[in-house]
Amino acid sequence: MTDHPRIPLAGVIGSPIAHSRSPALHGYWLKRYGIKGHYIPLDIAQADLAEALRMMPRMGFVGCNVTIPHKEAILNLADVVTDRAALIGAANTLIFRKDGKIQADNTDGSGFIANLRQHAPNWQPASGPAAVFGAGGAARAVIAALIEVGVPEIRLANRTRARADALRSDFGAKVHVYDWVQADAMIDGAATVVNTTALGMTGKPDLVLPLGTLSPRALATDLVYTPLKTQFLIEAEARGATTVDGLGMLLHQAAPGFERWFGHRPEVDEATRAAVLSA
Repeated sequence: MTDHPRIPLAGVIGSPIAHSRSPALHGYWLKRYGIKGHYIPLDIAQADLAEALRMMPRMGFVGCNVTIPHKEAILNLADVVTDRAALIGAANTLIFRKDGKIQADNTDGSGFIANLRQHAPNWQPASGPAAVFGAGGAARAVIAALIEVGVPEIRLANRTRARADALRSDFGAKVHVYDWVQADAMIDGAATVVNTTALGMTGKPDLVLPLGTLSPRALATDLVYTPLKTQFLIEAEARGATTVDGLGMLLHQAAPGFERWFGHRPEVDEATRAAVLSA
């Protein structure tokens, strides 16, 4: 399972971090597969990030996940950055290699697609445009993944248009920027509609979109997973669209890191989902 000389440690670094479901997920997998290891939440301030990364391998860490607010800054501290992390401009997975180098990767996009494939197996990426709301790090990962699997056009809106324009510059001609108030035009004819913002999350305002133009043949998905069924998904489902919640993305993006750290590729199945929901 692993030839690391000590019991391997992994974790998730961010600030705040107490809300993270990742410790419950990785802890479940460690127990399920009988692996000696630990996964620990680490609340690390931005000012302490570089020092913490230098210390972690000496403490027995083989890698970690990275979340807000460190996903972009971490690229400047890593020794090796994968092509997809560089394209996205953020990393969510670090591997502390045996040669002493820190490798940064981003599995958010692959986790996003795997979630759609698992819970909407009839989804056809090439069947029409995708309407994406939000222009943060998660949106970058989603856009890169959608382009990679053959979505012909990305319609993008953000409450601050300049951020959406920046993504258009980075990802090219397939991305078309809309003003936030043009949501109905964005959604009209879209085969896939994605919320990458925090709107709709517990404690945040709802994502309010005019869904009158949403096709009943469309797929609607939300990266928010607390609550599992956001108001956006409830309304999309009421209009006949296929809906996919955001929990599966969390589960699927975690699997590659777990395999690299602990030497076993975990299954993302209903038992895994139930274990995280009950934590």
